[in-house]
Amino acid sequence: QVQLVESGGGLVQAGGSLRLSCTASGRTLSTYNMAWFRQAPGKEREFVGAHRRSLRTTYTADSVKGRFTVSKDNAKNEFYLQMNSVKPEDTAVYYCAAGAGNPTSMYLRVASTYDYWGQGTQVTVSY
Repeated sequence: QVQLVESGGGLVQAGGSLRLSCTASGRTLSTYNMAWFRQAPGKEREFVGAHRRSLRTTYTADSVKGRFTVSKDNAKNEFYLQMNSVKPEDTAVYYCAAGAGNPTSMYLRVASTYDYWGQGTQVTVSY
């Protein structure tokens, strides 16, 4: 079992940058597919980006493509979300998730694919 803790959230102005970190304990992240999801008030949880364990490939949602990047450092057992050119609509609680197996690229974008979740970190983008 793996425990996940997100950090790096906060208040940022539109157009600015922020890097979220997800620190794992209990198991090495190299054995998991990893993802970031976000949830804004009154909205459903939304896929942001994922890292496939087996092929070391990454995926990002169309809404953040070209602005957000996911990466992983197996030596540090950390997973990251680099957020550039942020917009007010990026305001949400951001969650880190880990899952085993070899899901298709479609299922990597689905929350139920992941078994372990962090507690979330708030990101607020001001105008």
